[in-house]
Amino acid sequence: MSNEPLLAEGIIDQVSDALIYVDRAGNIARWNQAACALFGFSAGEMLGNGLDPIIPEHLRAAHWAGFNAAIEHGQTKLQGRPTLTRAVHKSGRKLYVEMTFALVKDDSGSAVGSVAMARDVTARVEKERAARVASTGTGSA
Repeated sequence: MSNEPLLAEGIIDQVSDALIYVDRAGNIARWNQAACALFGFSAGEMLGNGLDPIIPEHLRAAHWAGFNAAIEHGQTKLQGRPTLTRAVHKSGRKLYVEMTFALVKDDSGSAVGSVAMARDVTARVEKERAARVASTGTGSA
């Protein structure tokens, strides 16, 4: 099955969720088309660089502490469960994204990097927030 690597690349590029793979050092090694659409940065702008452009400044220290702990200990805190977090679009617009994380391990079980899948849930979160505000009467003038 010599075309399996091509199939894998096609799947990665065509999934509707953003897929980002970073190596142990935190450098981006894979940035699919959905990541380009979600965050506004091209693969050329992001490959070989860190994730800081898409992480809000106030969350960066916590992100990198969690990333480094996961790489060192071989497991993620969330263990594949999705989490809601904030992200930043290239334009500076703030996003709500739902993300899942997984470690990528070599044959010996050592973490060689991390993969994240992300989707934009900004509209849903803002709609839910507006409904909560409307139901409690908070925020009306």
